[in-house]
Amino acid sequence: MSVGTDTSTTVDVRIMTRAELALHGVALAAPVCRPDGAGPSDDGHFVMGHGLVDGANAALPRNPDSPYSVRDGKVWLGDEAGTFKDTGLTLRTVRRPKFYDLTTADGTSYEQIARLHGSDVLATTVVQTCIRYAEPDRCRFCTIEESLRSGATVAAKTPAQLAEVAEAAVRLDGVRQMVMTTGTTTGPDRGARNLARSVRAVLAAVPGLPIQVQCEPPGDLAWIRELHDAGATAIGIHVEALDDAVRQRWMPGKSTVPMAEYEAAWDEAVRVFGPNRVSTYLLVGLGEDPDELIAGAGALIDRGVYPFVVPFRPMRGTLAAQDGIPAPDAELLRYVTEGVAAQLRTAGMTGADQKAGCAACGACSVLSTAGG
Repeated sequence: MSVGTDTSTTVDVRIMTRAELALHGVALAAPVCRPDGAGPSDDGHFVMGHGLVDGANAALPRNPDSPYSVRDGKVWLGDEAGTFKDTGLTLRTVRRPKFYDLTTADGTSYEQIARLHGSDVLATTVVQTCIRYAEPDRCRFCTIEESLRSGATVAAKTPAQLAEVAEAAVRLDGVRQMVMTTGTTTGPDRGARNLARSVRAVLAAVPGLPIQVQCEPPGDLAWIRELHDAGATAIGIHVEALDDAVRQRWMPGKSTVPMAEYEAAWDEAVRVFGPNRVSTYLLVGLGEDPDELIAGAGALIDRGVYPFVVPFRPMRGTLAAQDGIPAPDAELLRYVTEGVAAQLRTAGMTGADQKAGCAACGACSVLSTAGG
């Protein structure tokens, strides 16, 4: 289909601007960023506002060549003639957290164990290796092991380490939620076992902290109940694409897990965690038909699963970046985002209602700006 040919629909300039910022970034340094990892971006972390609405998390590329710049807290759009237009958005950097200055008794930096995302989200990859990372199985958008090779993190975080860091992040920096993801492991739990242990340890140190866990569909769906019983608030089971041909092209190893397994895992997760406490990433820009992607997102919503729509961006170190695959067009991102957001509004689902996790944070997506 040709995106953007429907002239009967007025484009929301605010959403389009947010989409362009997500793709082109801003000419502004950021003290809090994540240079590598499982995805979807290596952006800087900011807090964005619009009018009377302030405090939205935003993960944006740090791009000195971006037409968007920040002066006096306002976002300006410049053109080749040197004329600047006030976008109506405000932007401020997230302050470097105090817990980054601490180390464990064995000398491991807290920053290597967990990182701040947005202004109030603690995120960690519990196991920084993945059975699917070696070619030809590797996901083309992922750099989960690159941060390990660069020394930015450690291969496996112990439950005790995560509990120690989480307690400090809540106490010193006002963290309000936590995200735990993992590389896929060899066992039938596919990483859920380590997540459950970690959730229990963190909640023993910080009772009541909302935590989202993220993993592939476990081979034994009983692990979904185990994660819930450990105390997880929400779960992300991320498929990234719904079209099998796209999955095989972009995720050769991960696509060997059939869509039927994802559907069974989503349904069990909704049964255990409840509607809108389950989410999945959908990446815009992998080549899926946009209308089919929007329709697929609608089917997920009907299941009680929140489709977290995020633009693909070719992170440094990914196979996609090596092949020169570009990020999607901003108009495509706007079109898909608005289509999915409309369905979320009809269903009464918001990312904030997830209570913890990527959708609750919202920094990497344009959905919250579009009312999703």
